[in-house]
Amino acid sequence: MSIDKSRPVWKLLLASSFILLAASLGLAQSTTTSAPDSRVNRSQAQIKPPTDSGQSTAAQSTNARTVSDGQKMTIKGVVTRRDADTFVVRDANGVDTTVRLTDKTSVKSKGGFLRSGTNYGVTNILRGLNVEVDGRGDSSGQLVADKVRFNEADLRVARSIESRVDPVENRVGSAENRIGQVEQNSQKLSGQIDELAAVSNAARGGAKAAQESADTAIAGVNATNERISSLDDYVPQESVAVNFKVNSAVLSPQSKSQLDEIATKALNAKGYVIEVSGYTDATGSVEKNRVLSTQRADAVVRYLVENHNIPLRRIVTPFGYGKSNAIADNTTREGRAQNRRVEVKILVNKGLLQSAPTMTTPTSGTSNP
Repeated sequence: MSIDKSRPVWKLLLASSFILLAASLGLAQSTTTSAPDSRVNRSQAQIKPPTDSGQSTAAQSTNARTVSDGQKMTIKGVVTRRDADTFVVRDANGVDTTVRLTDKTSVKSKGGFLRSGTNYGVTNILRGLNVEVDGRGDSSGQLVADKVRFNEADLRVARSIESRVDPVENRVGSAENRIGQVEQNSQKLSGQIDELAAVSNAARGGAKAAQESADTAIAGVNATNERISSLDDYVPQESVAVNFKVNSAVLSPQSKSQLDEIATKALNAKGYVIEVSGYTDATGSVEKNRVLSTQRADAVVRYLVENHNIPLRRIVTPFGYGKSNAIADNTTREGRAQNRRVEVKILVNKGLLQSAPTMTTPTSGTSNP
């Protein structure tokens, strides 16, 4: 929108801008060089100087933002951390702001033309979600959120990321606990090795048995460590692609038969998860294909849950990729028919596929007199 600079309003706005800039510069000079106030420095970083380079320099000088008590603020960025009542938003300049949620916080998706957004619970604020937050600062320097807004598409992406990250984090935590147990067992085994070494010094006949026991213990520890390292790695065991008619998300009898077969294999597997990905051919708009591919993936998930009692915790959040990842030529009828598909994969924990190590204690050839 263009502004007529000849009007008095323009002159008034220009004069106000110079007054605000002069006031902010005076505030910066009033701080002492020996112990600068952290809140003043952060407020200076939020003041928009005349040039873009000055703004980027100020933003890069701080990693965390402290919001003054009662100060109104709107921030945009990506959720990098999520706790019970708070989450951290990182803006485009890399500055983190801690946001606190209350019972009065409004969480909604952004509405489109002639429609309002959808209300969501605070549990939908996930890591990786692009958000816009309006609120006021509190006495602890956090931003108390009045409104949290985001796009539906960003929420779907964040959910997909969360469904993949959470199982990995849980497996890493479990692996760390097991590593701690292995270290304790290793210390115990080390003590046993020392005892066996002492016995070997007293009786040469026990030296060979002690060495064999030490080698077996080390091999067992190495095998256990290798198995634990594989706990967060999933490998495909089975896969199937079910096809759909043009502009349809309805499962055909043949598709249901394919899903019956792979569901039976999944229920007989140990430590499995199911990955469901929907696709379309290249005809139609990008947005329409995304919606249609998601509907196809949802239809497959619904069939597996309702007809085979596959637990939802075993299914990775389904995702529609639209016309991406085509497996055939979209310029032919046969190729487009192959691309209208949903891929279903059974993934099994690699660590569970490996057998647990066994240790055997060699018998000593010596006896007490």
